[in-house]
Amino acid sequence: MRKIVVISMISLDGVMQAPGGPKEDTSGGFKLGGWTWPYADEVSRKIFDEEFSDEYDLLLGRKTYDIWKDYWPKQEGTIASPFNKATKYVVSHHDTDLTWEKTVLIDGDVAAKLKELKAGDGPMLSVQGSSNMIQTLLKNDLVDEFWLRIYPITLGSGKRLFAEGTIPAAFELTDSKTNSNGVIFAYYKRAGDVMTDSFA
Repeated sequence: MRKIVVISMISLDGVMQAPGGPKEDTSGGFKLGGWTWPYADEVSRKIFDEEFSDEYDLLLGRKTYDIWKDYWPKQEGTIASPFNKATKYVVSHHDTDLTWEKTVLIDGDVAAKLKELKAGDGPMLSVQGSSNMIQTLLKNDLVDEFWLRIYPITLGSGKRLFAEGTIPAAFELTDSKTNSNGVIFAYYKRAGDVMTDSFA
């Protein structure tokens, strides 16, 4: 069985939209793209290098795929090489231009196909961006781990990691790190149901 790991940069108010640049994703009138860059340092670069160098395949929504397919195949380096080597599983309900090498379309009964993919053999499935597709994963309890980069800002509006797909679920913190600019790297794994009690 394969693990599905959601790796996401989020603001304190849970926004994950366009962390990489002003024009990355302006949908909904979002004007604050590129909000992660002022917080980068050597600690975060080292963490990214370590994580991206591991073996994994990519599980992406169509919009993230469309943003990436014209950029990463032309790049080389710590992030680009594993991305280009990985199989890219792309969830889409529309025809899309699957020109990036080693791309597989997931359409039709998406939830069933994602469960089948997860049940198979292979490396970790790394989810990057893909806010809409993540809601399908959450709704069907398919996320094994969250690797969150929590930035010390609020953005007010934008696409959120935990949106309409979120179900009650418990997670265990397995590790955490902080960089010099206050970014918290928090690693969570799925840990059963939500437990309730009372202070009374």
